[in-house]
Amino acid sequence: MVDALKKLKNALDAAEAVLVGAGAGLSTAAGYVYGGERFQRHFADFAAAYHLRDMYSAGFYPYPSEEEKWGFWSRNIYCNRYDQPPSAVHENLLRLLSGRDFFVLTTNVDHLFQNNGFPKERLFYTQGDYGLWQCATPCHQKTYDNEETVRRMVAEQKNRRVPTELLPRCPVCGGPMAMNLRADDSFVEDEGWHEAAARYREWLSRHWAGRVLYLELGVGMNTPGIIKYPFWRMATENPDAIFATVNLGEAFAPKELEGRSIRIDDDIARVLAAL
Repeated sequence: MVDALKKLKNALDAAEAVLVGAGAGLSTAAGYVYGGERFQRHFADFAAAYHLRDMYSAGFYPYPSEEEKWGFWSRNIYCNRYDQPPSAVHENLLRLLSGRDFFVLTTNVDHLFQNNGFPKERLFYTQGDYGLWQCATPCHQKTYDNEETVRRMVAEQKNRRVPTELLPRCPVCGGPMAMNLRADDSFVEDEGWHEAAARYREWLSRHWAGRVLYLELGVGMNTPGIIKYPFWRMATENPDAIFATVNLGEAFAPKELEGRSIRIDDDIARVLAAL
């Protein structure tokens, strides 16, 4: 790992621009684990009632009522979006990127980047945000901040259920609201989403050549078409680029990037702290 760290440090120092691709593994490294003790701490009653084992699968469970569904989701949103202590992982990453021309493309929906000082104009959350709701249909392309209602849902729920009067309704059609998380073609790409996408495209247009470091952090094979495959393609097409991946158990790169890839199979928190 020492040699790989030196290579990554040298690549950072030599880079004219850095494109970070952040997946679920980065949030996990920051302590946002969806199973185990953390799940039991926040959802022991749901686990006992429905034999659930983690927050991800619990989000798809067919709860018997809307009140109970939002009982789960309000707690899920709260513990992963609003109840956030500072993240040393994200703070260390920001220190490494400080003074560099960087951009972050992420599939994470927990807002940890902005909550730890990353400028909004350098971020593109492609898959949504725990802090936003949308019409479930959707009848229009707009999202709505949910913090005030979520905090009330968490505070006022009883027996896993939120009060009926707190169930979110679409202000346009009156139908149910849903999370603004990409699961199918009903995902709302609102004005803010399109503005971030445009900033990302503009950044890429300035850095299609030259010494670009494509830094992949905690990206698995769940949605490789968003970060992993595009990073491989762009690095392959630019002979001056370096591709680096830090991922515990999944640090790999294609043979086309042999000699221009850095692979670190280790804990992201440990790597960023060492750097």
